[in-house]
Amino acid sequence: MKAIQITEKRSIGAGQPVYIIAEIGINHNGSLAIAKALIDEAVTAGCDAVKFQKRTPELCVPKEQRLQERDTPWGRMTYIDYRYKVEFNQSDYEAIDAYCKNKGIDWFASCWDEESVDFIEQFNPPVYKMASASLTDHNLIRKVKNTGRPYMLSTGMSTMDEIENTTNEFGLYKVMIAHSTSAYPCAVDELNLFMIKTLQDKYPDTPIGYSGHETGLAPSLVAAALGATFIERHFTLDRAMWGSDQAASVEPQGMHRLVRDIRDLEKSLGDGIKKVYQSEMNSLKRLRRDAYITPKIENAIESVK
Repeated sequence: MKAIQITEKRSIGAGQPVYIIAEIGINHNGSLAIAKALIDEAVTAGCDAVKFQKRTPELCVPKEQRLQERDTPWGRMTYIDYRYKVEFNQSDYEAIDAYCKNKGIDWFASCWDEESVDFIEQFNPPVYKMASASLTDHNLIRKVKNTGRPYMLSTGMSTMDEIENTTNEFGLYKVMIAHSTSAYPCAVDELNLFMIKTLQDKYPDTPIGYSGHETGLAPSLVAAALGATFIERHFTLDRAMWGSDQAASVEPQGMHRLVRDIRDLEKSLGDGIKKVYQSEMNSLKRLRRDAYITPKIENAIESVK
């Protein structure tokens, strides 16, 4: 597996720490103050990046759904009006860009249409993320590929044939692939984490990651143990907040634990070479019936000091 450089200081892939993404998405509910609070919490937790979603509502909302009414925190309104309500504008994203730079955290977005790519491109994102719904949108992928930036393909709600069609069409240059199941929240028996290994075997030179929508933290840790090079989880201040993604999101305390445990996991995996550690010597002397230190053991101890 290769590593893909996304910033001057950070790569994703072989030999690199897991790149941990807190997906704010639209969990900000159109509030810049909530978005900044989520950025603060992601920084404090030690996340590498926060991610948003960018849409041009008139391009992304099907005509037959535009005038359908729904209840929202702002009252009952049409779906198209709701989509505009949760979209950040130019000044909002300028504020987010400045805020993230000041906090020292990467930010980028999943763009759902070509105009949104043009919009986000002005902020020089380190990477783009293709939502699972966009895996078969070849016009959109072509638009992102033409920026020359790395991009992640999420594979929820997709067949292997669809994954292969997309990778055959666009190649694997600067591509990362995320295993995902697009249910919110996702039942544990549908997470299918061994797909990470399946994708690693099929695309051995491509960084494989995980975009999780489960309610707990353990599956994301398993994904890291299986070799996921980046992990994305939806992020919220409170799962009880209004919004379709909140229930499948991680709250700040959980994100702190997740980042901590992934970093501990990385340390614990080691290099696979058997050693006798200095910390084991008292046990060796006390518990081995014929305990003595051979020259080979002494050399092994010296090598890990």
